[in-house]
Amino acid sequence: MAAITAALIKQVREETGAGMMDVKKALTEAEGDVARAKEIIRAKGIAAAGKREGRKAQEGTIASKVVKTADGEVGYAVEINSETDFVAKTPKFVEFAESVLDAAIAADANNVDDVLAAKTADGDVKLDIEQAAALFGEHVKVGQFAKIAGPHVEIYAHRKSAEMPPSIVALIATDEAGEKVAHEAALQISAMSPRWLTREDVDPTVLESERRIATEKTSDELAAKGKPQAVIDKIAPKIVEGRLNAFYKEAVLLDQDYVKDPSKTVGKLFDEAGAKAIAFARIEVGKGDEED
Repeated sequence: MAAITAALIKQVREETGAGMMDVKKALTEAEGDVARAKEIIRAKGIAAAGKREGRKAQEGTIASKVVKTADGEVGYAVEINSETDFVAKTPKFVEFAESVLDAAIAADANNVDDVLAAKTADGDVKLDIEQAAALFGEHVKVGQFAKIAGPHVEIYAHRKSAEMPPSIVALIATDEAGEKVAHEAALQISAMSPRWLTREDVDPTVLESERRIATEKTSDELAAKGKPQAVIDKIAPKIVEGRLNAFYKEAVLLDQDYVKDPSKTVGKLFDEAGAKAIAFARIEVGKGDEED
């Protein structure tokens, strides 16, 4: 049996992130075998993580990066969730999020499942997440993931305060000319939360629902004012279209009023630059689908 020295405990603590007593117990059980002790710590950590699965993990951070390729640039962003902002702002948690992002980029991930399956030094991201749960003592999970590509990709990472990591990340892909206005567009996306790039991108089901609501609301309002049905049928369509335009101005990026100059739209901002927006994405911590 190898001697369980302070140096050995320190080594295993640094390699696993486990507490001193947990490391000492694992080394004792493993009779000083470091590899076996790490296996014991991992197994116990995974078991503990399983108990945490039912707890909400809606705090966290977002790691993001732009990677240059032969065809242009690709922007990646991945949300890593914790239960508390206390854990989310620790350097070790932020470092862990960056490591998950690096694995996702190396795997050329396209969705959360790809991220979880991405290979890492200890196996894959899914296993690393389980180990992280043991390290931080909280439910840790991969939340939202975004990936966009184009000749130019801009990222803006918003922090609620100086001591907190990014809680909102906006990405936009443009043509080469778009580099001149991409930062402004990313700020717009972060602040105004558009859902679609153009009117043509709007989900038909959502649009039909908005039209139905606008039609019913308009008819009810006109009827309440005593307007006869013939008049309602004549003027309602214009009012409905006006309401749909208001919906577009809220939900469609290029239709939104530019926050720094509301006299023009974001679409006009791109037109003035002779540029084109290709795609965008926005991730906000805790705003994805909560599966827990």
